[in-house]
Amino acid sequence: MTKAITFDRFGGPEVLHWGEVEPGEPGEGMLRVRHTAVGLNFIEVYQRIGLYPVDLPSGLGQEAAGIVEAVGPGVTEFKPGDRIAYGSGPPGAYAEARLIPADKVVPLPEGIDDRSAACLMLKGMTAQYLLHRTYAVQPGDTVLVHAAAGGVGTLLSQWARHRGAVVIGTAGSEEKAAIAHAHGCHHVIQYRRESFVDKVREITEGRGVNVVYDGVGKATFEGSLDCLRRLGMMVSFGNASGTVDAVNPLDLARRGSLFFTRPSLGHYTTTREELLATTKSLFDAVLAGAIKVEIGQTYPLSEAAQAHRDLEARNTTGATVLLP
Repeated sequence: MTKAITFDRFGGPEVLHWGEVEPGEPGEGMLRVRHTAVGLNFIEVYQRIGLYPVDLPSGLGQEAAGIVEAVGPGVTEFKPGDRIAYGSGPPGAYAEARLIPADKVVPLPEGIDDRSAACLMLKGMTAQYLLHRTYAVQPGDTVLVHAAAGGVGTLLSQWARHRGAVVIGTAGSEEKAAIAHAHGCHHVIQYRRESFVDKVREITEGRGVNVVYDGVGKATFEGSLDCLRRLGMMVSFGNASGTVDAVNPLDLARRGSLFFTRPSLGHYTTTREELLATTKSLFDAVLAGAIKVEIGQTYPLSEAAQAHRDLEARNTTGATVLLP
């Protein structure tokens, strides 16, 4: 037996239950992995409250690092003792050990520690596809990154700067502004003190930015559109403040023939080849020093409910790791 976080109804953090589970033996194409570190992401809040419904009862958690304990029939890429990490697949990372399809797991290279890997996979792969494929940032571009002190935001800002962009970030406090500055932002706007739209227009001398990376959602959406230059791209990849209202295509035309997309990591890593290419790009950037992981806080895995409370209250900075 092992322990895991599960829930059998949608609701607040109080629905999360810490108790014994039996992972069992891996079947065809499966691995049993023992986790050493688990990442925390806002998508798990969406799943817990039912915004992104999952079949109940359910486990929770999208990304983790650990060691392969056992391999099922047909698995040739991994063996017991291998260091691995993952950032996709069925929910269930909030566990001491679990079963997971082998094709959702990647080998973890030397030089990347388990805690960093646990919070790199989903957030790092998200940053990779956003910067390289959704809108391929080029030298000289100007980008706006909302929640620039958060887990995805710090990675986006560092990597965009490394690619030669001018990076403008938003943050909600002096402390978070300092974190954003330290992780790649040339300019940081404290949105509680001043209008981020006015400040972006001032910084860009009225031109606006090439792209907005917005994981906040409803609270920043309209303002983000006003920050874009003609033919700019609005990338809405999260709903931390709530879901965005319906978008009127004519409104995009009036604002300068803007592009709008709502991407998902799963669509960018559907095939094994895409997953391996995405993680190779990510790991190479980390090993080259282009991006560094900022772990802002850790919690025992058993205290996942408190971690959710702090995440929803925006009391966390950088990435959060849950420790089995």
